[in-house]
Amino acid sequence: MKNLKIKARAYALKNAIAHEGKAVQGAVVSGLFAEGLKPAEMKKYGKEISEIVKKINSLSLEKQKEEFEKLKENVHEREVREGLPELPNVSKKGVVMRFAPSPSGALHVGHALTASLNFDYINKYGGKFICRIEDTNPDNIYPKAYDLIKEDIKWLTKGKVEVVIQSDRMNLYYKYAEKLIKQGYSYVCTCSGDKFREFSKQKKNCPCRKKNLKENQADWKRMLGQSAYPKARSSGAKKGFNPGEAVLRFKSSMKHKNPAMRDFPLARINETPHPRQKKKYRVWPLMNLCVSVDDIEMKMTHIIRAKEHRDNSQRQKMIFKAFGKKYPWEAYLGRWHIQGMRLSASQITKDVEAGKYSGWDDPKLPTIQALMKKYKPEVFWEIAEQRGLSEVDKVINKDDFFALLDKFNK
Repeated sequence: MKNLKIKARAYALKNAIAHEGKAVQGAVVSGLFAEGLKPAEMKKYGKEISEIVKKINSLSLEKQKEEFEKLKENVHEREVREGLPELPNVSKKGVVMRFAPSPSGALHVGHALTASLNFDYINKYGGKFICRIEDTNPDNIYPKAYDLIKEDIKWLTKGKVEVVIQSDRMNLYYKYAEKLIKQGYSYVCTCSGDKFREFSKQKKNCPCRKKNLKENQADWKRMLGQSAYPKARSSGAKKGFNPGEAVLRFKSSMKHKNPAMRDFPLARINETPHPRQKKKYRVWPLMNLCVSVDDIEMKMTHIIRAKEHRDNSQRQKMIFKAFGKKYPWEAYLGRWHIQGMRLSASQITKDVEAGKYSGWDDPKLPTIQALMKKYKPEVFWEIAEQRGLSEVDKVINKDDFFALLDKFNK
């Protein structure tokens, strides 16, 4: 792209003038995309653009206007409008979108901004917004989080949300797992973790891949702790597998160029008592299985998720294909890095439980419980809309972030 620095400065000036002196990097990048900048080039130029935006924001509004007059000819007349880009393939019924937190603690401002962008599209097109609490890992659950998340998301959406808890849907995940076994898309692997990693490294199939349908069905029953089919070669014993002795794997390809895609796991044995389900289940579906099942069953139309889920997205596409389903349209988001603010639900939970704060609504915390005392839900909707669909990480210091909240809190 020619004249990147000049154009970045021009778009930053224009955006700053429109927002009382503070340019938003996502909007600047959208303008540069309209000029021909490629998303793949952001890794190379992202830091440089960020520095330009920072310098523009340090100028007075009058100086910004003065500088823009010199550079305004560099701004494309058809600049991509700020706010929500149009989504493709939207039906008359609107869209079905989701926000999927794990119950490790109350929701914080990072959750609020991601959820708000999805919810913005529900407000734009109509449809259904689902908050899906992903609690199929019994080892990482804070029991109080269920009620905290429900309260937080209902406040953020003004009640326009359906809350679903994954551990209440276990029989559905089992049903889909058994379909994958029956159709030959998955198998029970009894290799040790180290042994399987060695097969993966060498791009070789593990011996478990050769099991026939009856053997896999029998071993699945053993994972569940049920009696095995008596004639199955690999499952003569009736005793169930112990934790760590078997996992259900998706049969992708052990030669895939990305090692993370090679026969990835779908379910494992975990006998840790579940805070909600107690000891009712011993086989727990892993994220890629239950997310795929839920997205199919809930008829998800569009998915907006953090960019670190790219590999998970590829795995889930394989599962969708195995069931003959079309994968939803998707987009990825960069992270919010708010300097001086630690956005970790697990750490905040530990600190609250340790008595470092007066409670979840302590004004020193970045939780929705604390923020709802001062701000309206619309504040988060507007900030999310302003940033739009950007894969670029947003870096802002704590004081500037709260100034942004205050600006929209009308």
